[in-house]
Amino acid sequence: MLKPETTALVFVDIQGKLATLMYEKDRLFANLVRMARGAHALDIPIIWNEQLPDKLGETIPELKETLESLDKQPLIKKHFSACGNPDFVKTLEATGRKDVLLTGIETHICVYQSAIDLLESGYNVHLVIDATSSRLEHNYHLGVQRIKDAGAVLTSVEMCLLELQEIAEGDRFRELIKIIK
Repeated sequence: MLKPETTALVFVDIQGKLATLMYEKDRLFANLVRMARGAHALDIPIIWNEQLPDKLGETIPELKETLESLDKQPLIKKHFSACGNPDFVKTLEATGRKDVLLTGIETHICVYQSAIDLLESGYNVHLVIDATSSRLEHNYHLGVQRIKDAGAVLTSVEMCLLELQEIAEGDRFRELIKIIK
């Protein structure tokens, strides 16, 4: 069971024109913003990655604005895996969290390679399947399957946020319900 005190949220490369080509992009974009807002409400550390933004473009505006409003800045990477960036590894280690909610694009490339590296480093990866995508539907499904087969747990935005909340009462619960809906 996920607990706020052991969980971190990781965003992987939701950038530029590539992001606009994703399978079910409207669902993806809305859910990424929900994840950022939900993690903030739950006091969960958020780590935001961008892949070579000078070449691929910046994070999609709606997510970038949300993350910047939470005083977050992107970590710039060149490897497909976020773990290829020493700054990411140090930032994640500094949180002291071992459960990672993993989101982003593309599921079968950067998200997949990040998941494998995280699993091999001893992290518990929870792939938020409605907050990740690929350009082609079959690559999305293949990426999800390979990540699951490697040992990750599959979850969804609503499932993980309410799992982290644990109780259906209080101000935080009411805030999460507004975020989810």
